[in-house]
Amino acid sequence: MIAKKVFYEDKELENERLELTDKGSIYFLGRNLTLKNCTLVLKVAAQNLFIRDVRFIGCTFEVKQELKNHQDWIRASLEGCRFKGRFSGCDFGHWPEYGSEPEYQFGSIKDCDFTEARLDGCRIMGSDPATLRFPKWPCFTILDPIGRAHELNSVQWPGDFRPSYVEGRYKDPPSTRAVTFYAPALARRRETTEEAFRSVIEQFDCILY
Repeated sequence: MIAKKVFYEDKELENERLELTDKGSIYFLGRNLTLKNCTLVLKVAAQNLFIRDVRFIGCTFEVKQELKNHQDWIRASLEGCRFKGRFSGCDFGHWPEYGSEPEYQFGSIKDCDFTEARLDGCRIMGSDPATLRFPKWPCFTILDPIGRAHELNSVQWPGDFRPSYVEGRYKDPPSTRAVTFYAPALARRRETTEEAFRSVIEQFDCILY
């Protein structure tokens, strides 16, 4: 079956509710799209959602199924937005090194609220995390993981977990400003417990939980 393509571009929408929930559709947001105080209901896989050169102002994202490994947020300007639902492996903010297209220069995030979201392995790139509100425990957020790498890696973490890599094949991008994990999922992956992680987390003032 050929997927239906749905485009939102070259316009400004305000106080609208967009239901992006048809699993047989591919949704394209952008280019030159501005959404103000809109609610976006998302219930599609990452490969069915494309975001390019979009400005979101005061919008609410209601994610109805886990959104996995979605990097297109770094092609959007996000200001004063609220996120609800489950996100894993997603990146937000300014990361121009990710791609050569002009929209990668456009990405930013500020004054956004993730307190009603569940983030796991999600990063803030090239933007100030001090303007953002992160989810509480069992999520935890490591601030400045690159700058604090030596300190963070100086202790033994459960399950041989390393919170930051600054060298080698898996090194984190230099523009990584914060990373948030969901402790129950991380503990399962590392075959340990949430409590074991919390006992280490409590030692650092650069970790929010």
